[in-house]
Amino acid sequence: MTTQALVTQIREKRSFLCVGLDTDMNKIPEHLKAEEDPLFAFNKAIIDATHEYAVAYKPNIAFYEAHGIEGWKSLKKTIDYLNKHHPELFTIADAKRGDIGNTATMYANAFFKDLNFDSVTVAPYMGRDSVEPFLQFKNKHTILLALTSNPGAFDFQTGSDDGEELYKKVLRTSATYENASQLMYVVGATKAEYLKEIRTLVPDSFLLVPGVGAQGGSLEEVCKYGLNSQVGLLINSSRGIIYASSGEDFAEVAGNKAAELQEQMAKWL
Repeated sequence: MTTQALVTQIREKRSFLCVGLDTDMNKIPEHLKAEEDPLFAFNKAIIDATHEYAVAYKPNIAFYEAHGIEGWKSLKKTIDYLNKHHPELFTIADAKRGDIGNTATMYANAFFKDLNFDSVTVAPYMGRDSVEPFLQFKNKHTILLALTSNPGAFDFQTGSDDGEELYKKVLRTSATYENASQLMYVVGATKAEYLKEIRTLVPDSFLLVPGVGAQGGSLEEVCKYGLNSQVGLLINSSRGIIYASSGEDFAEVAGNKAAELQEQMAKWL
């Protein structure tokens, strides 16, 4: 998917909502556990209930890898369902990969070619040759971890190196990488006060913003400082939508929660 196609969908739906599919077998409704593939059954119901209000979906790969080959099959069925029935939706493999050279290329092949995701999250710690292999794929996007929403982000990301915080160095240096126009960045909603300065470094890039809802991030603060002329935001909500109900009405309630967020986003657009 091109960036412009994503922007067009955002304008049409008046939404920049990304639904996180952090599908935990311990949290899905009990009645689904009798299904042949409970993870996929849950995901399909969530997608069917929320796709009118969302522009992106983000499976967290760990929740599938934890179940071995069966979990990987559930992930593939999920992405195949999205690509077949909702090809307009932007898909994110939340894999947080980060290794050099041929290894990075193999990771990129796995998510871009085999599974056919539109994008993948990547850790930038190992530098240019761990990121550029992902950027060789046309119309695919690499989402670098810049300033994350977890408490431990302060251990390294905001530390200063020659007067420049590490997350700023990630933003500035990655802009020099080959095909850098295909880069997006993760910036946590709980770090919304940093967004104004981040926008001076990457004014035109899309930001994937987790942490709204269950983690306490403010949609209003993120929009106030993060929106740009092309919208430039994908705001992710996982637990606040997909686990809003643990009963048989889980999909309906998830749809209602997604609709509420979409209505708030529409006001900002």
